[in-house]
Amino acid sequence: MSDGPPWLVVGLGNPGAPYAGHRHNVGFQVVDELAARVGGRLRRHKRARADVLEGRLGASRVVLVEPTTFMNDVGQAVAPLRDFYRVDLDQVVAIHDELDLPFGAIRIKLGGGDNGHNGLRSMRRSLGSGDFFRVRFGIGRPPGRLDPAVYVLRDFGTTERSDLGLNVGRTADAVEALVHDGLQAAQNQFND
Repeated sequence: MSDGPPWLVVGLGNPGAPYAGHRHNVGFQVVDELAARVGGRLRRHKRARADVLEGRLGASRVVLVEPTTFMNDVGQAVAPLRDFYRVDLDQVVAIHDELDLPFGAIRIKLGGGDNGHNGLRSMRRSLGSGDFFRVRFGIGRPPGRLDPAVYVLRDFGTTERSDLGLNVGRTADAVEALVHDGLQAAQNQFND
């Protein structure tokens, strides 16, 4: 069993029921799946603007996180948790939607740019670096000339919803592989 600092696994999204089914909130859906696997419920953290669940995924200690800030300010929730749990950047994982991947595709990587994602930008600014893991869930590009900012704040379509549970489960599997087996093994198994 691992006795060091836990992995900080952060789902990116917006709080509240009106946003729950949006493409931008798929990170929350993956964290909810991981919480079910841990066997607990996220609860408000006393020192950060986030709901958290401490537990284990196999032998790995994890803190599952859903910021209660809006997407543009998630870093304000993540940085205090990183300090509270004494987690290094190489044990921080952001799970987020990705416009540049087809629906359901998964990519795992360490570091990189923000690619216009305000949640990643906020985390980079608050953590002082972008050198954290990203588990990216493909949501595809918006149809026609629809503004991407509008597209991400819409619910998944009917066809997408029929496969959403399976894809959220696969993404949760990818997070588990990352924390158990490391980046290379997780990429080999899940990067489409």
